[in-house]
Amino acid sequence: MSDEQSDIPANGSKGPRPEPIRFFGTTWLNHDDGYRARRVAVSAGSLATAAVACVVLRMAYQGLQIAAVGGLVSLMIVVMFAACSALAFGHTWGAFTKRPDPDRQASLRGLMAIGFVGSLLAYFFRSLTEAPGEKLHREEYEKARTQHARRTSRRTGNPSRRRRGQPRTSQPDQTGHGNRTVS
Repeated sequence: MSDEQSDIPANGSKGPRPEPIRFFGTTWLNHDDGYRARRVAVSAGSLATAAVACVVLRMAYQGLQIAAVGGLVSLMIVVMFAACSALAFGHTWGAFTKRPDPDRQASLRGLMAIGFVGSLLAYFFRSLTEAPGEKLHREEYEKARTQHARRTSRRTGNPSRRRRGQPRTSQPDQTGHGNRTVS
């Protein structure tokens, strides 16, 4: 089953559809279509990418040592990458449980780029338990389904046939069409 087919609600209605998650599509909804394999692949991929990134950062640090820029500059670079990685980890981890503010997200773009190792590690740790962001998406989807069910279950009859000033009721008149008022 492809991602396009799996996002159709189970009852076939035109209700809300689940939002796809990166690398998982809508497989998070029913944990089908290779969900576990995708989680393992995302975990391994994010950890491997973080390891490669650390090696690249180490080579960059060695380049600074070869250039003999001084102890203060080397220390500042290490502290900058460590702090940005910690902040990026916290921001990414928080984005899995609540929607981030788009303006704040845009202002943190530089910090997230510098601290990309922290984001990768947050992705790794979260994918050990669930698809990253699954809990948030599940809560939003369930809320949308409940609201949709409440909206569609209230409708009775054609509202344009109702006379002005007549209250809504759920009891049909003798003909079975429209509504009648209840005293």
